[in-house]
Amino acid sequence: MQQNHAEDVIVRVEQGVLRGEQKMTVTGDTVYYSFKGIPYAAPPSGRWRFMSPRPPLSWIGVRNATEHGNVCPQIDAFRNMLYVGSEDCLFLNVYSPCIHTESPLAVMVYIHGGGYAFGSGNDDYYGPDFLMNSKNVVVVTMNYRLDTLGFLCLDIKEVPGNAGLKDQVAALKWVQANIIKFGGDPKKVTIIGESAGAVSCALHAVSPMSRGLFHQIIAMSGVPLSEFNTEFEQTRRAYILGYNLGFNTTNPKELLRYLQSVPVRQLLNTNTSVIAAENYMDFMMKTYYFIPVVEKDFYQKQLFLIEPPVFSLKKGQHKVKSLLGYTSKEGLFGISFFQNGPTFENYKNHPEVWVPRSIFYKSTPQMHIKLADLIKIFYTGSRLRTLVTMQQIVNYFTDVFTYPIFRYARRLSNFNRNDNIYMYEFASISNRNILSQQGIRFGLTGVGHTDELQYLFHANALNLPIDEISSQLIKQFITLMTNFAIFGDPTPDSSLGVTWPKYTNQTEKYAVIGNNLTIAAYPRATMINFWKNIFYVADEKF
Repeated sequence: MQQNHAEDVIVRVEQGVLRGEQKMTVTGDTVYYSFKGIPYAAPPSGRWRFMSPRPPLSWIGVRNATEHGNVCPQIDAFRNMLYVGSEDCLFLNVYSPCIHTESPLAVMVYIHGGGYAFGSGNDDYYGPDFLMNSKNVVVVTMNYRLDTLGFLCLDIKEVPGNAGLKDQVAALKWVQANIIKFGGDPKKVTIIGESAGAVSCALHAVSPMSRGLFHQIIAMSGVPLSEFNTEFEQTRRAYILGYNLGFNTTNPKELLRYLQSVPVRQLLNTNTSVIAAENYMDFMMKTYYFIPVVEKDFYQKQLFLIEPPVFSLKKGQHKVKSLLGYTSKEGLFGISFFQNGPTFENYKNHPEVWVPRSIFYKSTPQMHIKLADLIKIFYTGSRLRTLVTMQQIVNYFTDVFTYPIFRYARRLSNFNRNDNIYMYEFASISNRNILSQQGIRFGLTGVGHTDELQYLFHANALNLPIDEISSQLIKQFITLMTNFAIFGDPTPDSSLGVTWPKYTNQTEKYAVIGNNLTIAAYPRATMINFWKNIFYVADEKF
């Protein structure tokens, strides 16, 4: 591997010349190259609002790439903050330990989560320092359109839906065309995401638009069967949005022209509930109003989803190697929402909210009550009690997050008839588990939703300490993830003292990534059997 030099900070990509910068990782171990705010598509504003991304524009001269590009307009649900940002927000960032190398490095493209409604690829939460310390991967992070701007569906060829996912496709195409200039191998690309970003990765694995743009996926705490990915009357929501803004029409093209003209703030975090129950179904419901959809075929080449993902699985169209995982106590992240809002009363007063959304939308009130009784018996011991303790609530939400992942893994293994799946539970505990600490006062321990990210990225906005314990856990997680990106196997040798077996329906083996790496089998059998029965009772086979 050739040594880097200061002049290598200038890189030419297809659109022009970039000036990046050398940086030192937060631990002081590694010098790496940083290129921020690179446009991968033309600005999707004005008449291009809601539409598929267009190729990036070229520039003359040297473009400074030392600052992040604009953040996409959003309201951050966790911080309850408005970020107007700019619709000109389709930027990505590239970080590389070595620009010039005889052997190009594996590439990890990270897709952020946030319920398709908030987040960005910036280093306030996704600093590359830990991955750069490994010195063996190139890292790419990205912005993509969010909320209404990214996921409005009008069922017309101009706006069939999934613009935000098509943004991600455009970023992956840019990576294929340019990553070699940063020392990355376009033939060895792994896409990795968490929560909605994880679902995005799994959707790319079955999308005809994404074929050939990557080779493996890492899906952390999210799959297409996840509750927050359940679509319902998505086109109707667009008309409700127009009506709520004072524009009542039944003509989709008139509605499009109107929505392209309103200030962007009016399109963020809107209430487009189709049925009353959506107003109290759960604490994050409003985040999930605009989400991926199966697109209608207007005889175009730009269809991202042509059918429900499980149908694609049954046809064997998921061809890439997959690493699927979850955290040991996903539900811990919701404690603050229950403590600081009306959600708890809603769950107490409306038993139907305990029913999985994928079942709720397709079944009757009688079925809702029947399933709610079964759920209350499982978590409280009696159908006459509701879930009132924080332990019950956290356990419930942990299961709601994790069961779809097991369900998806089983179908992926069954329908594809291959052994290209690895499964893990993330259970590492240190001072970096910031969301999980909410559970301490309730006697709850484990790793909450999103806390595994603190072992993969350095979040500049949080500035979390790194002590001896967390340093070892970071190194362990980074080694496993980069091994998978490079070799397609998290443990290709004996350096971690454990061989991580592939997941199959027969063995159901998985790795527990705790303060040590261990192998287990048949995860959470009691919980899985219970929820499997719930779906069976509802006759929801898939």
